[in-house]
Amino acid sequence: MDNPVGPILRMSDLIEEIISAIEDDNPGREIEVIDRGAYVRVHASSFLKVTAESLKRHLGPDYQLRSLENLLTANAGRINTSRSDQTSWSLGGATEEDVTS
Repeated sequence: MDNPVGPILRMSDLIEEIISAIEDDNPGREIEVIDRGAYVRVHASSFLKVTAESLKRHLGPDYQLRSLENLLTANAGRINTSRSDQTSWSLGGATEEDVTS
């Protein structure tokens, strides 16, 4: 995969649901999941996002986007947490529009 970006999450019972939420938020994009035992890398090329809405759909209505930070051990690319409704990772200033157009 060229220019991989995304979260590196410590292993937890919530990993499968988080991966499902990320897949929902990035339709049609190749997402690579690498299980290293103690942690999981979730990557896409140049841009990846996860929304509060998808996390709530998969983890329950009380799940807060900021709770994802408890599982985030590192990331590849630049993380953007400035929006209250999503977290994204990008490389070289790539945006969602860059990868979907």
